[in-house]
Amino acid sequence: MNYLIVEDFSGQAVPFIFPRRVDHGDMREQLPYGQVLSCGVLELGPTGFVCSGGNNELGVKARPDEDAAIIAEALRRR
Repeated sequence: MNYLIVEDFSGQAVPFIFPRRVDHGDMREQLPYGQVLSCGVLELGPTGFVCSGGNNELGVKARPDEDAAIIAEALRRR
């Protein structure tokens, strides 16, 4: 899966996860939020989420540990 992490209107990091066939730039155009903090490819490894890559068009890269933690928290059972 691909992902974007963007800053919402309150300054919080919000992850968006979407299929690999959708380009990061195309997804960014659909989101009403501000700055893109990071983006890349998301996989589920044996010890949790693995984030890697980036997008040259957007000029951002994955932040492996930080992005994985943000995504895991967003998907945590409440």
